Amino acid sequence: MKIRDWRSVAFTGATGLATFCIVAMVVVILGNIVWDGAAQMSLRFIFGGTSEGMFDAQKAGVFPMIFGTVALVVLMTIGVVPVGVITAVYLTEYARHESLITRVIRGAINNLAGVPSIVFGLFGLGFFVQFVGGGIDKVFFGGQLHYAKPALIWAAATMAVLTLPVVIVATEEALRAVPHGFREGSLALGATKLETIWKVVLPQALPGILTGAILAVGRGAGEVAPIMFTGAAYYLAHLPKGPTDQFMHLGYHVFVLSTQSPDIERTKPILYGTVLVLLLLTFLLNLTAVLVRAGIRAKLRAANG
Repeated sequence: MKIRDWRSVAFTGATGLATFCIVAMVVVILGNIVWDGAAQMSLRFIFGGTSEGMFDAQKAGVFPMIFGTVALVVLMTIGVVPVGVITAVYLTEYARHESLITRVIRGAINNLAGVPSIVFGLFGLGFFVQFVGGGIDKVFFGGQLHYAKPALIWAAATMAVLTLPVVIVATEEALRAVPHGFREGSLALGATKLETIWKVVLPQALPGILTGAILAVGRGAGEVAPIMFTGAAYYLAHLPKGPTDQFMHLGYHVFVLSTQSPDIERTKPILYGTVLVLLLLTFLLNLTAVLVRAGIRAKLRAANG
């Protein structure tokens, strides 16, 4: 066998081995979580609350955390998708030439994507909670005691800022994938640029936009650091009544169980069960978005012939 053939075989083997190691690590991690968490799965655990105790494996439930996580993801998606799509439309359709403003915007997006999540949490605390929310925790002002109010809406806004680069990049790629002939045909028929974007380009790019939303949901459901400062509560005996209330979160609950429990061995079943619920919930949210995207793609294929 020639030297070039040996190199090819060695490179193929090395890449295959690396792929196998990655898959094996994922399988081991998921297997460990499923093996230890399945025993905790029950209707009582999933739909139960925390009023009877948070560290008791026989009484604790995670429904408040599930509710808070879903509410956070929904509000975050509502906040990030419109802003991300509008920004991507501007960069792709209106600012095609690399002007100074365009370069500044793209540089800001790239830098935003590299900021650690804990920094977003501090930003959310300073801007959304203290500045927009209008209060500073335990600070006397005007002779009265004022409180900052971490809340679900501020946590969702912080997560929207964190996931914004993901949505922008995915939407840009989706818009670039739409053939220019679609735009030219629409303009030739007398449509304005705005009508072309709204009625032709965006519907064709919708599956790609949903891909960005799926990636944002996956990251938003699992992040803990930003919401620790902006809205997540250590313990609540009731569900949040509105977006201005604090909430419990599956990821933050895992952090609490692993660091604040007086008896870690006693709470280990709850810990594994909560992690398993978080994974399943993230999977269900992503699956829902994937099914919606598949339906839209099927309709577009049928419409395009």
